[in-house]
Amino acid sequence: MTTTTVRDAVMRLLRDTGMTTVFGNPGSTELRMFRDWPDDFTYVLGLQESVAVGMAAGHALGTRSAAFVSLHSAGGVGHALGAVFNAFRDRVPLVIVAGQQARSLIQLRPFLGADEPAVFPRPYVKSARQPERAEDVPAALAEAYRIAMTHPRGPVFVSVPEDDWDRPAEPVAPRTVHSAFTADPDALAALAGRLADCARPALVVGPGVDDEDALEPVRALAERIRAGVWISPLSGRSGFPESHPLFQGFLPPVARQLAARLAPYDVVVALGAPVFTYHVADEGPPLAPGTELFHLDCDPGQAAWLPTGTSLVTTLRPALARLTGLLKEPDRDPPPPRPAPVPARARGHITPELFFDLLRARLPHDRVLVEEAPSHRDTLHARVPVQLSGGFLTTGSGALGWGLPLAVGRALADRRRVVCVVGDGSALYSVQALWSAARHTAPVTYVLLDNGGYAAVRALGCRIGITSIPGTDITGIDFAALAESFGCPAARAEHAGELPAALDHALGRGDDAGPFLLHLRVTGSAGTLYGPWAG
Repeated sequence: MTTTTVRDAVMRLLRDTGMTTVFGNPGSTELRMFRDWPDDFTYVLGLQESVAVGMAAGHALGTRSAAFVSLHSAGGVGHALGAVFNAFRDRVPLVIVAGQQARSLIQLRPFLGADEPAVFPRPYVKSARQPERAEDVPAALAEAYRIAMTHPRGPVFVSVPEDDWDRPAEPVAPRTVHSAFTADPDALAALAGRLADCARPALVVGPGVDDEDALEPVRALAERIRAGVWISPLSGRSGFPESHPLFQGFLPPVARQLAARLAPYDVVVALGAPVFTYHVADEGPPLAPGTELFHLDCDPGQAAWLPTGTSLVTTLRPALARLTGLLKEPDRDPPPPRPAPVPARARGHITPELFFDLLRARLPHDRVLVEEAPSHRDTLHARVPVQLSGGFLTTGSGALGWGLPLAVGRALADRRRVVCVVGDGSALYSVQALWSAARHTAPVTYVLLDNGGYAAVRALGCRIGITSIPGTDITGIDFAALAESFGCPAARAEHAGELPAALDHALGRGDDAGPFLLHLRVTGSAGTLYGPWAG
């Protein structure tokens, strides 16, 4: 009679949950997991652990299901923590397994051993544990999957001693957890009454809308009540079609600016949004007098720390369906649409405005856009409207190195070409992702905007009177040559006249053509970051 091992039971669990694409960087404490690696599994190697987590996150966002990540011991977890932080803040469901030294060695503080493995990744995981017994590992991983997929979703961590994989264990039967829940009907009825009576309502759409695939219910609510719609500050995703006439723009992460944008409205309903995400110190009230806030989100933690307003703890789809059903179309005019930006002119050099205007004209409406160019995010938002659910991905948390690997994982999820706009500074945090993209023929077009350093940091420094900041210049790097050394074809453009043809070549590649990088030298500062300074 064949004995089922921990490894056997875990592989069966991964099949049952659809996690047969494994992202990782292998080491000695994970070797036994790879014994007799199944033919129906795909291992996607990241050359650094944060790249592995970023790729897994992109895959999870593309499949709307948890992805499996294998990290190497305490050092690998340490390397990955910046990306784990992003996944936690952006509600990306990941099951993260880290190798641990053999149980017989743990008491001896061995080489590569993790002293407190369940403590190390906290607080940026939903749960962390090392099972007490080897035979508990399959059940612990099954629980980790269910926790990762329960709203608010996020990463879960399990440490597995390396000798556990060959121990006997029982298989874990598949289970289903329906995690949607809705607010109290009386609370929703009260909110519906307030929306019916108010004069000027607004919706603030956060990343939770995209995470819960609730774009269409949000559009239905906005159209029913004729509300202006804003995207929450520094949102990692979209959640509303940006060419819609009700769309008003993107809230800034600056207190007084944010309050001023929302001051014309008497009722503001935030949906899946941490509304008051600030990036620069600018003291002021969260909202102007006379603006009443309601907040709908599945995370009770968000409801607890929000400084003002009324919170309804709920998943969005059932709540929005009930709320919209309670409302009749009001006798109020919709807000005017936001003004279109002035088209950029080609003046010899490549400006971000010119690039984004050309990108908008060439980007298919169903193409996923990944962005990690902090200096140019305001310009992108103004000039490249996102239309579809899941159509825009970035980091809402700020740990750099997210964009390049995120695009790889997202492209591998459905093998459709992804466009990733990345800054030179951001790219250098995870440039190894280009190797993984080439290795797995990931259909990603990277457009690298090279402005010679950390321009966003320089711009923020100027706002507080620091005109010279050390460590913000990056020069002398040939990103096209670097990409080609990783096996990723590349090209360069430095002049405006070269840009249309270069973009046509980069964006016109088919879904089976693998990655491509276009290195653009751009001029223009990030002086407009977050709009006019209000401090």
